[in-house]
Amino acid sequence: MRQALNRVPSDGAYAVLPRMLSLLLALGMAGMILTYPKALAHVSHGMLSLTMLGVCAGFVHGVGFIFETRLWRILFGPWIAWALMALGLWLLLRG
Repeated sequence: MRQALNRVPSDGAYAVLPRMLSLLLALGMAGMILTYPKALAHVSHGMLSLTMLGVCAGFVHGVGFIFETRLWRILFGPWIAWALMALGLWLLLRG
């Protein structure tokens, strides 16, 4: 039987500062995409989907949610979120 994760780890990528960074980056990227969509009009659908996955992962990590399944934990973890949000920021600044 699986044991539930009953607390958020308070070290490494799940410390308060990295989670706050993820949440602020996700809020900024989501705000930019929603308020100024023409800035990303030149971006392909696939790249925008990856950026949105990064924003979603940033929100998930930022609020401190931890998946039980290892695959989802990796997919929605901070390293993937930061890389995909950096890709989105680069695409935004490039155009």
